[in-house]
Amino acid sequence: MTHSRPGILELLDRHGLSPSRALGQNFVADPNTVRRIVRFAEVTSDTTVIEIGPGLGSLTLALAETGATVVAVEIDRHLIPVLTDVLAGTAATVVHADALEVDFRSLIGAGPATLVANLPYNVSVPLVMRILEEFPEITSLLVMVQREVGERLVAPPRSEAYGAVSVKVAYFAHGSVVARVPASVFVPRPNVESVLVRLIRHEVPAAAQGVAPSRLFDLIKQAFGQRRKMLRSTLKGLLDDAAFDRAGVAGTRRAEELGLDEFAALAREATWTG
Repeated sequence: MTHSRPGILELLDRHGLSPSRALGQNFVADPNTVRRIVRFAEVTSDTTVIEIGPGLGSLTLALAETGATVVAVEIDRHLIPVLTDVLAGTAATVVHADALEVDFRSLIGAGPATLVANLPYNVSVPLVMRILEEFPEITSLLVMVQREVGERLVAPPRSEAYGAVSVKVAYFAHGSVVARVPASVFVPRPNVESVLVRLIRHEVPAAAQGVAPSRLFDLIKQAFGQRRKMLRSTLKGLLDDAAFDRAGVAGTRRAEELGLDEFAALAREATWTG
């Protein structure tokens, strides 16, 4: 069973709860949306799934119905009794923890695993980046995020949404926006539109191999610090004219014009201290 809007409201009322604004809680209250999420995540009976922010368990139930191994991580202690009730009779496991701190490896073992999440807008980018950087066992992600955030995660060079986060995501994964999610499917209804973003982890692209990720990411961050300025200005101290020439990237270009391979070429030629 998945929860409809009346079911969500009844469940909240029965447990004396209301959505927490501080935690950015917006519960999915549309069975069709829940089914779409499971389909886009390509969850089967052989999948190990980490769900972040299960809320009232609508999506958790649908994931468990596939026969997948489901571990739901919920930060709100008030929702744990509700989830325990809703998920009774399923094989899903509920863990009370902060997804920004929990050791996912301890929950999934050697992997591989899929992450599915309806993420509060204020933690979506830090959480996605933490998963990509720290837990290679999680090989695919399907996250529901604010539309502007989702577009930024997977934006290509020269697009308005393109930024440092876009390049870092491209280092770890192939990403795409697979669907839009209207505000009307949530309780309470948010003031923004959401999207589903699918990320499939890949090997480090050949152009970036041999470059220390920390230095590459530091250079990318510095380059985008003043995205409208030329690289010879934003990267002053790291590269001189000769270094730009060796990298094959003109110092008159701007960060928003470069792809991952060009940033990697610059990082190889940069002069690092410390």
